[in-house]
Amino acid sequence: MTLIGMAALSISRLALVGWQWDRVSATGMMASVLLQGIRADLILLGYFTVIPIILLAPLTWALPARLLRIICTSWATIALVLIVFMEVSSPQFITQFDVRPNRLFIEYLLHPKEVVAMLWNGFRFTVIAGVGASILLGAAIFYVLRVASASAVTWPARRLLLIWPLVFLLVCVQIRSTTAHRPANPALFALTGDAMVNSLVINSPWAVLDALLSMRKEANSSEIYGPFPRDKVFETVKSASWLKDAEFTSAELPTLHRQVAAIKRDRPLNLVIVLEESLGATFVESLGGLPVTPELEKLKHDGWWFQQLYATGTRSVRGIEAVVAGYPPTPARSVVKLSLAQQNFYTLALGLGREGYATEFVYGGEAHFDNMRSFFTGNGFQRVVDRNDMTPVFEGSWGASDEDLFNKSLERLTTLHKEGKPFFSLIFSSSNHQPFEFPDGRIELHDSPKQTVNNAVKYADFALGRFISEAKKQDYWKDTIFLIVADHDTRVYGNSLVPIKKFHIPGLILGADIQPKRIAAVASQIDLGPTLLSLMGVSSQHPMIGRDFARDSDSPGRALIQFDNYFAWLEGTTATILRPGKSPVLASYDAASGDVSIEAAAPTPAQIDTAMAHVMLPSIVYRERRYKLAR
Repeated sequence: MTLIGMAALSISRLALVGWQWDRVSATGMMASVLLQGIRADLILLGYFTVIPIILLAPLTWALPARLLRIICTSWATIALVLIVFMEVSSPQFITQFDVRPNRLFIEYLLHPKEVVAMLWNGFRFTVIAGVGASILLGAAIFYVLRVASASAVTWPARRLLLIWPLVFLLVCVQIRSTTAHRPANPALFALTGDAMVNSLVINSPWAVLDALLSMRKEANSSEIYGPFPRDKVFETVKSASWLKDAEFTSAELPTLHRQVAAIKRDRPLNLVIVLEESLGATFVESLGGLPVTPELEKLKHDGWWFQQLYATGTRSVRGIEAVVAGYPPTPARSVVKLSLAQQNFYTLALGLGREGYATEFVYGGEAHFDNMRSFFTGNGFQRVVDRNDMTPVFEGSWGASDEDLFNKSLERLTTLHKEGKPFFSLIFSSSNHQPFEFPDGRIELHDSPKQTVNNAVKYADFALGRFISEAKKQDYWKDTIFLIVADHDTRVYGNSLVPIKKFHIPGLILGADIQPKRIAAVASQIDLGPTLLSLMGVSSQHPMIGRDFARDSDSPGRALIQFDNYFAWLEGTTATILRPGKSPVLASYDAASGDVSIEAAAPTPAQIDTAMAHVMLPSIVYRERRYKLAR
């Protein structure tokens, strides 16, 4: 098993290195990548070996040698098939997320219906070939191992047990792989400034197993960056220029404070947030991307256009927690999925509900995906409208098309308006998601064939343009603020620890009496909530730590970015990057080119403290259930 496993993992790594040769060679660490890769492979195979080794001692007396051979052969086959499956799955995952399979791989597996539909419609040949190859490979591996086992010399039980302690010790050494204070872990293999190249050093099965184990400790997730005084967390966060003069109203809820709206209104405005799936700056020409969002380019002249807005992560649920709850990112899963955030966790819906708003979520797919229905209904959304409430003209793997979604949304907004109450509606699109299915004849294709990301974005933009055009004709337009923002960009990649450019997203606030404006300061998704409340004329208490751009849109800003296990605090052109198990580094960022260069100088203590405080805060308030409103 060890020999075959080492061969399979080494061949896979060599193939991946060849595929990504430009980035690997640019690091100048080709030899280290391969040699340390062997070390990582031995650790993984040690984990698979230690289990039968431990069981061998008691089973030697209880079972005949023939049955022991069958058990060991079966276990080794399962281990090797898993290894090969994960390595074969790696290229497609790297193409999408620019790292080997990690916790995102596990999260997708929790939704088999949607994932199977996506794979079948977008990667049918690959799925069939992969399943067939896995079956044949499993049979071949079992045959080879059975032959090897049958030809092995059978030792008497006494001799086997005498040598057992030595074998067990050797396997433990193989797993620990170091004489240092702590055993080797994936962070030890972060050799370069390129996160993707670092992920090539380890192997995919170990990356996923490590993610699975770390998910059990996610309540304390931010502690991977090292200790930091609890009191200093709150002190540092509250010292931000937009919070230092705020009235903090509860000793028990450390970030709860009163925000006074910058705009006074006799009647607060309605709110509609359109969360666009994977609509990064990559696809917006005026932000340095492709010319596939002509409708958004027209709309940007109608409102507040954020030129340097950054997503907090790479998944939809991360965008949801930032935009809807103003919640900063952590290395853990999004709070949308975490158990302690399923009730009484602050969201705009929860806060606006207390102000008398009707609140609802509209989605073209099935709202249980990514645990959205549970999170939303437990935290202030009074109604959920999803695929089951629609009669779509076109339906893809992820549900109703964006046109059908927006048609339903227009219907719902009219109904809410007629009820006479102020309302908040969150609309979440899905057409721009693999396998990129959308109706024919709607747009002039940007690429050939039809099902490409650029064409899907152009269709999503077309549907968005129609939606806003229709909404402008309605009576509620003059009383409603609309936010159009991406949850994240598609495909996160780049030869840096944190590819900051791939977190750049468009953001536009329009409607009601909003006047055209360009906001050049760096902004984060967590700033959108406070800004919207201020523009709506809602003065209220909330725990969001974001900045109100309605009060100050000119001062330099900052962004919080979580990429795998790296956290970046971006201020202007400088980023402080926290790394698990290693000291922080300072990087310079060129927004135009997207280049991120690690500086020779270390970040200052103040820069480290600021980054640490902001990554520790969300873990503390989640674990202690302090991100909520007072009773």
